[in-house]
Amino acid sequence: MQATVAPVDVAQVLHLLRAHYGEPERKERIDPLSELVLTILSQNTNDTNSGRAYDLLRQRFPTWQQVLDADAGEVAEAIRVGGLGNIKAPRIQEILRQLLAERGALNLGFLGSLPLDEARQYLLSLKGVGPKTAACVLLFSLHRPALPVDTHVHRVAARLGLVPPTASAEKAHLLLEQQVPPDDYYPFHLLMIQHGRELCHARRPDCPACPLRPMCPWCSRDTTN
Repeated sequence: MQATVAPVDVAQVLHLLRAHYGEPERKERIDPLSELVLTILSQNTNDTNSGRAYDLLRQRFPTWQQVLDADAGEVAEAIRVGGLGNIKAPRIQEILRQLLAERGALNLGFLGSLPLDEARQYLLSLKGVGPKTAACVLLFSLHRPALPVDTHVHRVAARLGLVPPTASAEKAHLLLEQQVPPDDYYPFHLLMIQHGRELCHARRPDCPACPLRPMCPWCSRDTTN
């Protein structure tokens, strides 16, 4: 007989994750354009490699104008350590080109004075920027209430039943922002990522060691009394 699992409560999820992993450390704030580029570099790689790629990019091209004016191959070489340089380099340059054409400056500071929805929509209008990347810029750089949902957050949330298993990334962002209190967006995002990396793996999650096991339908689906 399948075990009975109580409905998942976001506050309890946060409480258990904090008890297990501790309070997540707050990131040092950087300007929104730098955060945008760093988030693009973080796609399909780990934080160490994306951070190195960002540092190498800025060392080779100290200004965003220099990044924009450079040959795409040179930019790709500068960020090679982060992986997918041939894809990320032209993507970054296209965003810089679009920003300069539309705003006349390579700066996203104006987003801080826009209503949240307008700031989000502007970021989403930049070629290659999706909901997660936009939310990272809003949350980490501008301290606006936006909840980034990466693959780890999406996977753990789906297993907990916070979002449907078939929910798109865009739908998952909307559903989780409705369930998580805005003041908790920051720790929720970081703790769910840590949990996805350390225990709730895409393949063979370590359910016996999971602090969320008592409330998790995924952990309990094969449990018998």
